[in-house]
Amino acid sequence: MALTLAALVAERPLGLRVRAAEAALDRPIGWVHPTELTDPQAFLEGGELLLTTGLALDETTSPGYIRRLVDAGVAGLGFGVGLSHESIPQSLVDTADEVGLPVLEVPRKTPFIAITRAVSRAVAADEYASLVRTGKGQQELTRTAVGKGGPGGVVRKLAKLVDGWVLLLDSSGTVTEASPSARPFADELQNDFARLRAGTLVTVAGEYEVVLQTLDTRARGVLAVGTREPLDAAGQHIVNTAVSLLSLALEQNREHSGALRRLRTGLCDLLAAGHGELATRTMKSLWGGVPEAPWSVLAVAGPASARRSLADALDAELAGETVFFGESGAFVLAVGDVEAVARYASRIGGLHAGLSEPVSTVDFPVGLRQAKQAAEAAKAERSPLVRFAEHAGRGFLEIVDSQAAQAFSDSLLAPLRHHDETGRGELVASLTCWLEHHGHWDLASARLGVHRHTLRNRMRKVAELTGRDLDSPGVRAEFWLALQVSART
Repeated sequence: MALTLAALVAERPLGLRVRAAEAALDRPIGWVHPTELTDPQAFLEGGELLLTTGLALDETTSPGYIRRLVDAGVAGLGFGVGLSHESIPQSLVDTADEVGLPVLEVPRKTPFIAITRAVSRAVAADEYASLVRTGKGQQELTRTAVGKGGPGGVVRKLAKLVDGWVLLLDSSGTVTEASPSARPFADELQNDFARLRAGTLVTVAGEYEVVLQTLDTRARGVLAVGTREPLDAAGQHIVNTAVSLLSLALEQNREHSGALRRLRTGLCDLLAAGHGELATRTMKSLWGGVPEAPWSVLAVAGPASARRSLADALDAELAGETVFFGESGAFVLAVGDVEAVARYASRIGGLHAGLSEPVSTVDFPVGLRQAKQAAEAAKAERSPLVRFAEHAGRGFLEIVDSQAAQAFSDSLLAPLRHHDETGRGELVASLTCWLEHHGHWDLASARLGVHRHTLRNRMRKVAELTGRDLDSPGVRAEFWLALQVSART
C-alpha cells in the first residue's frame, strides 16, 4: 500500500509538522521532487510531494505558486524553514488551506534527502509487495487451472484474490461460471456487455467498479470482475493472468469437445453399419463401460441449434456408462438411460424424439431405422416423443375397419379383463408392458415393480385364459394390435 502524507508525518525522526489542509493527509505519495522553481508544472506527473525552501517565494508570490501546484496535481508541499525563510509565508499557508493542499513544515535539522529516502523505501516496499502478490496470485490461478477446478475454479479463485466477485459470460451474455453472490449482477451488465466488442470496458454496478474484459478465444466470451475499489497494479496483472488461463482452458475444452463429438459420430456410423462389436469395444476403452443391452434407440430431430444444446447438456450431465449419445445426420442418437435423455430433450424447444423397440447391439441398424421413423412421426404430430411400437400399430390400424378391430380386441382381451376385475392380478397392464419391452423379462418386470417370476406367472395365465401361445410372433402381434385398439377407445 502506498505511503500517505499522514504516514510520513508519523515518522517522528523527520520532525515534520502539518501547517495546512490536515484533512487531506490521506493522499498517497507517488514520489518526492525537490525544486526551487516557481512554476514546476512542466516537470511533474502528479502525485508528488514537492520539497522547497521557498528561495523565490514571498507573501506576494506564494498564493499563485500554491494554485499552480494544485493544477499540477501534487500530493502535498514540504517547506524547509531555517534557510530562505525562518517560517512559512502566511499567505502560502492561508492559500493552501483554502484550496486543500497539505503543507508540511520541514525543520532545518531534517535534510530533504532523509524525506526522499523514507518515501523511496516505502515505494520500494510497496512495489515488492505488489510483485509478491502478483506472483503468488499467478501461481494459485495456474495451479487451479491445471488441476481439477477448471474454468469454474479459476473464476472462484480470482474472486478471492481481488476480494470481489467474478462472472464468466459466453457469447450470448449467459453466465457460464460465477463466484458466490456474483450472478445477480449479470442482468445489470447486459447493456455494457452488448457494447463491448473487444478489449476492456470499465463500468459500475451498484457500489462496485466492474472491469469487463474479452477473452482471446474464437467463441467470444467476457470476464467481469467487480471490486469495491479500483484494481491496483497487482490486481490488474492477476486479472490479466486469469484472462489468459481462461482463454486457453476454454479453447482447449472447445477442441476437446469437438474431437469427442466427432468420435461419437464415428461410433454411431459404426453401429449403423453393423459393426457393433468394434463400436462397443471402443466405448469401453474410452469411457470404461457400455450401457447394458438390449438397447432402445432414441433418435432426436430438430433445428441444428437445439440439437447442439441437447448435445452440450448430455456431454455435461449424462455422458458415461449409463448413456451413450452421438450425432448422425440430422439426429442426435442415444442408447442406455434414454428416458433421462428424453427429459433433457423436452426442456429444449423444437425437439422431437422417436424410440425404437429394444434391440441387441448387432441389430442396432434395425433400432436406428425404427427410432428415426418414430422421430419423424413425432415431428409431424408435434409430439415430444413417439414410440415406434405405437407408431407402427397406429399405421396398421388406419387401414382396418374400426368396428371389426374393436370386436376383435374385445373378444381377445375379454378373459383378461374379467380376470383383472376379480382383483386376482393385473394381466392387461402386465401384458402391455411385456410387449412394449419386446418380451424382455428383466426390463418389463423392473418397470412394473414386480419380480420376473411373478411376471412369468402372469404371462402363463394370459396364455391359459386365451388359449394362445405367447412364444409365437404372430400371437404377440395380435395381442399388441388388440391392446392398441383398446387404448384408442
